[in-house]
Amino acid sequence: MMKPVLAAIVLMVSANAAMADPAADCAAGIETIKAAIAANPAADKLEKLNKFLADAERENGEKEYDECLEAVEDAKEVAGG
Repeated sequence: MMKPVLAAIVLMVSANAAMADPAADCAAGIETIKAAIAANPAADKLEKLNKFLADAERENGEKEYDECLEAVEDAKEVAGG
């Protein structure tokens, strides 16, 4: 009788742990972009990073976290590539 209850509890805890906080992820991503800019990248990368930073900050202000995270991912590709 306890196994189904235990399984249900484990499932609920796992589901809560897997749920992300998009606002926090966006804010952390913005800080990541700022750090990449502070690393003084080449001019072509700097221009792109500044654009993605502006995009991410705008989307964060509009509470469009999915679009913010897209800008963050684009910036990560530029910074890493």
